[in-house]
Amino acid sequence: MPEPTKKDEMPNGQPEVWSLGEGQNPEDVDKPIDNPPLSTLLIESPQSGTVTVGGDITFVAKVEAKDLLRKPTVKWFKGKWMDLASKTGKHLQLKETFDRQTKIHTFEMHIIKAKDNYAGNYRCEVTYKDKFDSCSFDLEVKEVESSQAIDIRSAFKRSSEGQEDAGELDFSGLLKHREHKQQDDTPEVDVWEILKNARPDQYEKIAFTYGITDLRGLLKRMKKIPKEEKKSAAFAKRLDPAYQVDKGGKIRLVVDLADPTVELKWYKNGQEIRPSPKYIFEHKGTQRIMVINNCSSNDDAAYSVVAGEEKCTTELFVKELPIKIVKGIEPVKTTVNERIELECEVSEEGAQVKWMKNGVEVPTGVRSRYRVKCEGTKHYLVIDDASKEDTGLYSVMASGGTSEAQVQVDLKPLKVFQDLQDMTVLLGQPLKLHCEIFPGNVPGRWYRNGQLIQPSDRLNIIHRAKVHRLEIEACTLHDAGDYTFVPEGYSQSLSAKVHIIDPPRVHLESLNFPDNTVTVVAGNKLRLEIPISGEPAPRVVWMKGERVILDSGHRVHAETYSDQTSLTIEVTEREDTGNYKIVLQNEAGEATASVKIKVVDIPDPPEAPLVPVVGGDWCSMTWEPPKYDGSSPILGYFIERKKKQSSRWMRLNFDLIKETSFEPKKMIEGVPYEVRIFAVNAIGVSKPSEPSKAFTPLAVTSEPTMLVVDDVTDTTVTVKWRPPETIGAAGLDGYLVEYCIEGTNDWVLSNKEMTEKTKYTITGLSPGCKILVRVKAINKAGASAPRTLQHSILVKEVVEPPKIRVPRHLKTTYTRKVGETVNLVVPFQGKPRPKVTWVKDGNPIEPSHVSIRNTDCDSIIFIRKAERSHSGKYEMTVQVENHVDTAIMDIQIVDLPGPPQSVTIEDVWGENVALVWTPPKDNGNAPITGYTIQKADKKTMEWFTCIEHYHRNCITVTELVVGNEYFFRVFSENMCGLSELPTQTKKSALIVKEGLQMKIPEYSDRDFKEAPKFTQPLINTFAVAGYNATLNCSVRANPRPKVIWMKNKMTIFEDPRYRMFSNQGVCTLEIRKPSPYDGGMYTCKAINDLGEAQVECKLEVKVPTQEM
Repeated sequence: MPEPTKKDEMPNGQPEVWSLGEGQNPEDVDKPIDNPPLSTLLIESPQSGTVTVGGDITFVAKVEAKDLLRKPTVKWFKGKWMDLASKTGKHLQLKETFDRQTKIHTFEMHIIKAKDNYAGNYRCEVTYKDKFDSCSFDLEVKEVESSQAIDIRSAFKRSSEGQEDAGELDFSGLLKHREHKQQDDTPEVDVWEILKNARPDQYEKIAFTYGITDLRGLLKRMKKIPKEEKKSAAFAKRLDPAYQVDKGGKIRLVVDLADPTVELKWYKNGQEIRPSPKYIFEHKGTQRIMVINNCSSNDDAAYSVVAGEEKCTTELFVKELPIKIVKGIEPVKTTVNERIELECEVSEEGAQVKWMKNGVEVPTGVRSRYRVKCEGTKHYLVIDDASKEDTGLYSVMASGGTSEAQVQVDLKPLKVFQDLQDMTVLLGQPLKLHCEIFPGNVPGRWYRNGQLIQPSDRLNIIHRAKVHRLEIEACTLHDAGDYTFVPEGYSQSLSAKVHIIDPPRVHLESLNFPDNTVTVVAGNKLRLEIPISGEPAPRVVWMKGERVILDSGHRVHAETYSDQTSLTIEVTEREDTGNYKIVLQNEAGEATASVKIKVVDIPDPPEAPLVPVVGGDWCSMTWEPPKYDGSSPILGYFIERKKKQSSRWMRLNFDLIKETSFEPKKMIEGVPYEVRIFAVNAIGVSKPSEPSKAFTPLAVTSEPTMLVVDDVTDTTVTVKWRPPETIGAAGLDGYLVEYCIEGTNDWVLSNKEMTEKTKYTITGLSPGCKILVRVKAINKAGASAPRTLQHSILVKEVVEPPKIRVPRHLKTTYTRKVGETVNLVVPFQGKPRPKVTWVKDGNPIEPSHVSIRNTDCDSIIFIRKAERSHSGKYEMTVQVENHVDTAIMDIQIVDLPGPPQSVTIEDVWGENVALVWTPPKDNGNAPITGYTIQKADKKTMEWFTCIEHYHRNCITVTELVVGNEYFFRVFSENMCGLSELPTQTKKSALIVKEGLQMKIPEYSDRDFKEAPKFTQPLINTFAVAGYNATLNCSVRANPRPKVIWMKNKMTIFEDPRYRMFSNQGVCTLEIRKPSPYDGGMYTCKAINDLGEAQVECKLEVKVPTQEM
């Protein structure tokens, strides 16, 4: 069996087919490609090239990235549409690189081991945002002379069965990649032989088993392979494929048997043939003969002969003699309603002929106007009642010839006495059409616009002698048209035009609008369609006032149709309100009508509201209704307010306010506000009014509190009070004090100017009178409610016994340290002003040492720098006339204590020493609170505290080091602290233990040097473009290593986008605002004299999605 020539073969011996597609048709080369506008992006375009079969070639495109914020998109195409990105594999590789120094992107397409079908036109497209660039180039593949043969499976099997090059440029490159399978040593299978010997229903299973993908192409090639004739075991000579015999003749079918003893049977169309006078069977040696006598059309069939298990077939064709036309048909010329008979004669009786008219077979059914008859060899076509439509070319066809003849049917002549007249009739009036023809007995038909008219209740057709009349009782518009009277059998016809006219009318009642008023919302589209009538169609004119609305208007235009007219306003406005007049005119008359269009709109905004009254958290506002209500009554108003410094308005009411006044509440005191108004009608809400003038809610303060009488003399009254509990945002400007004589209501303002103090003396009063006093708090919002004394005041001075109010901290001993300031305030009361005296320990106080200052209500004792001599008991005496009150205050000035008097070593035993001391002579004017004991080695004399805050005068110091000699000292302590100097032992204490020697251990120095080792590696990281990213790791090494950072094996030098830190072995690389180009493999390497170590990680930078 011949096999196709091999094109390529894999290294493992398996053939492959790799296709880049069909490329671009020559006629499509000049066709434009729909792409964005070109811009210069490519600085180096790929050039056309030539390569031999099996060779490699590379195409390079370069794009400059100085003005680009991100990498451009590059696509490679073959032909017009084939995208090569999905075809990459062993034979096609796409590569891209970026040079940071030159800022150039390089894109390469490598074709490896090129093949014949790789040749064609290629295209490289570059896109960046709205920029686009493209370049076309050609690849020519030259053949290499070779006489290698290829297995047929190389044209149909998958290439490499999913190995590394499974992604070739044919359809198999789209298959899922599978892992490489080890090539087994199974012998090659001849798929041709398997398919030839298999049944057709097994083809698909064989193709799946042996990896054949193009089964259909394989079967097509199998059909083209010449088949070898198998030698028959039963027949030495078979029947011919076909035989031919003339009708009435005789035919002999002969077969030669290889085995004369084999049983033989003959079949006709599958039915066994039995011997008869028609079928005669003969035997001559090994020949078997069947003779068919007097062949007819019934013998035209398929014949077969079966010998044993074998069978051979043939076909017999019976050839009939052609039927010839002996006498042809003759031309005929006649008039309508006459009989036509066409005659022809053929060469044989019973022959079949076909009658044709103008090339179309004549119908000869029961209902046909044509009749066909046959008499011997003569054939006839008869038309009993000829008409004008029977004119044409008639022909008769037989198997041996054709005859043609022309038949002409003309109309009979007609004499007209009175022709039809054109008429114009009003709609609804009777219509009568009249004509007179000769001869009078000729019937006819009436037509309107080519349609036959039939009599009805409203339409009568009358024929009396030579008069023909058409009458319509009440004509309609449908009765207008061209009327024609056609006499039967004659070539003439009578015609007239009937024109129905109707006065124009406007049918406004169909609109169902009250008072013919159309209401529309401003801004909406209005299309007003009004039915009209009139014949002929009236001319319509729309008018608003004196202005005519044209059909060609832009916003407002009118349109007119046969049964209606329309007014269209694309966007209605307030100015479109008004009466619109419609004028209709035609030849039957004129009609007018009026339609009112009312355009309703949202109202105009009200004017800016007024705020006449402002409270603490409320205000009162009024406004005027809008000047234009939008042709619809105002339903109410919405109110909004906002803080002056804010832009956010807040609606105050959700139910409409009918009035034109409102009191907003719940405002923040002291914050400036603005308010505005919206007017609402049935159409909607108006635009907001202008904001009101800014106003600030302010409230008066609450009334002053705790108003009491502080002092009364013969002519004055002194009152005092506390500030109001609630002051508010307006603050507090001051107070007004008023008084009135008891029994009257005439309040007199005591202070003409406001006082800020909470105490005031009313002067100029008459002795012995009784007055009432009240106080008001004043701020920007006004005066508060007054606070009035509950009882009247008698203006008369009253003696009050003195009383000293000693503060609580002075009722016990008042202690201060030396050098501190002493400032004591002792309040007292009494009237008139008491006399105050101070003594210390029974002696007067020297003013040079202690400063004393007295007021009406208190006495102050002040010592700028206290000394121990200031300690003592101070006695204060307050006297009013014969009334006296005294108080004693104990002041104690303390200082640091002195050191203990003596410290002695009582005993030494083992690791213990017993110490004894006496208290200090000077305790610092304060009790001794404890002692602090310290020790010191005689060699170093460095003091260490043994115990603090020790209360006893003897102690045993333990856990002393054997062999050391110690000194001891003691500090005394009181509430001021430790004594400035300690008391030290005069003798030392030696700690001795016989027979004990101290052995000093020997220590070897440890070598801490080690090579670098990363204790925490780098971790693969994802970063977001535009946000700083950090890479961290930790390394341990001694001596301190040198840390180097690398990206994609390239060392990172002084780049401002990178910051490198190393602290306590923690290494950090910070990447400032990374972009997708900063992604890659990052390496941290640590090096010292003992070695080096490195860790790696992968950084991917993702760009957040956003609409361009």
